[in-house]
Amino acid sequence: MTSEQTVAPALVVPQRTTVGAKLDPIGGPARGHSTPTLLLAADTTAALLGTVALTPVQPRSLLVAGFVLLVLVLHRGAGLYRPAEGRHVLDDCPALAGRVLTAWCVLTAASASLPLLRPLPLRAVLAGCALHVVLAVAGRALVLRRHRAALLRRPCATLLVGPEPAATRVAAALQRHRPSGIRLVGIVSGEPAEPPAAGEEPTVPVLTTADDVRRAVIQNGVRRAILLGSAGSPAYRPWLRGLAELRCEFWELDPDVCAYVPERGGADGHLAGFRCRPLSGAATRLHPGKRALDLAVSAALLALVSPVLLVCALWLRLSEGPGVVFRQERVGKDGRPFTLLKFRTHRPADPLEAATRWSVANEHHMPWFCRFLRRTSLDELLQLWNVFRGDMSLVGPRPERPYFVMKFSETYPGYSERHRVPTGITGLAQINGLRGDTSIEDRCRYDNAYIDSWSLWRDLSILARTATEFFRPTGS
Repeated sequence: MTSEQTVAPALVVPQRTTVGAKLDPIGGPARGHSTPTLLLAADTTAALLGTVALTPVQPRSLLVAGFVLLVLVLHRGAGLYRPAEGRHVLDDCPALAGRVLTAWCVLTAASASLPLLRPLPLRAVLAGCALHVVLAVAGRALVLRRHRAALLRRPCATLLVGPEPAATRVAAALQRHRPSGIRLVGIVSGEPAEPPAAGEEPTVPVLTTADDVRRAVIQNGVRRAILLGSAGSPAYRPWLRGLAELRCEFWELDPDVCAYVPERGGADGHLAGFRCRPLSGAATRLHPGKRALDLAVSAALLALVSPVLLVCALWLRLSEGPGVVFRQERVGKDGRPFTLLKFRTHRPADPLEAATRWSVANEHHMPWFCRFLRRTSLDELLQLWNVFRGDMSLVGPRPERPYFVMKFSETYPGYSERHRVPTGITGLAQINGLRGDTSIEDRCRYDNAYIDSWSLWRDLSILARTATEFFRPTGS
């Protein structure tokens, strides 16, 4: 692909949605949840505030810390931090109250038996336990209410995979009931779609080819595929590999509403009365040290280079006029779009050119200062703010525009695998010279090699090597 090559706009899969109706969201987003973390924070706060009732005989801080830790361990053992789909705070009350009472009994016994500690009065213990339960229930109610509201605002785009008659019946049932959290995008079936009968309203689109499925996943941000029946069915084999490469997680749903299905463990749930369960997901778990490194380094670098950013912004404003910051949609982890920030070094003729041209025409006619910013990669420094916000990481595959993500995913096997982790400012491909107009196939190979062999030390190594090549005159 040359710097002057242009491409046509992407095709869009038609959405045959029900006229005048909305596809009701159900089931929950496949993206990473913050709800378990918020539940953990609510329980920690309730436990700490519950000890306020012990103020006249405040126990040692070490004992309080052990008490809080015990509460969290007991709650985790009771499954109170499991995914929150379909849960109400009243469902957790018996387990919650029992674990809180157990923790307070242990605290009371420890304060009475350990040396150098004063026994806790029974009245203070009862008041602290009651306050703890009330605060825990109230905090959890707020968190679960926020979770339900988030599901309604941002439902998870989902595909139903299975025979069209059964999938159509399940889709209709999901639309009649409103547990919330899923937006049906299409039905994946190897059979040609049958036209609606006379007087019958069309439902969700039926996708019968691999290209249609890939386009639907990329353009709608599909993160979940619900398989009707057993995932081991031979009929699903043509679809599972492609959906797995596109980072979809899989759920198994029994479409027979009248059949008894034995319980298969605590991971099972229900959607509109259908028994379903998540299969081994495709999501890649990120080490907490990676995000901590991103926050620490991006915050320090933003403070350190802020004078440089200010000088570049003023120079561009005075020499090139308004519009110092260039904003462009890019694709990040799990295919989610975000707005990437750069200093504006060129001005595309129109939004279509910016979205679908690999490189802007006449780049060699840029003013000298814009060429300097691109050759030294100083125009990329604003992406430190993307890292600080969590849109990107310091190290990872470089983000690309949605059009090229779809095009390259169709052309290069494994390209979509790059989106298992957050995109980055630099990466293994960049320190190996794959910057600018270089081989997409090589970049894809290096990016996946980085993900497969990730370690925190490797991130530090890549950052150190990037620092030594920061002024390499190639651009990115």
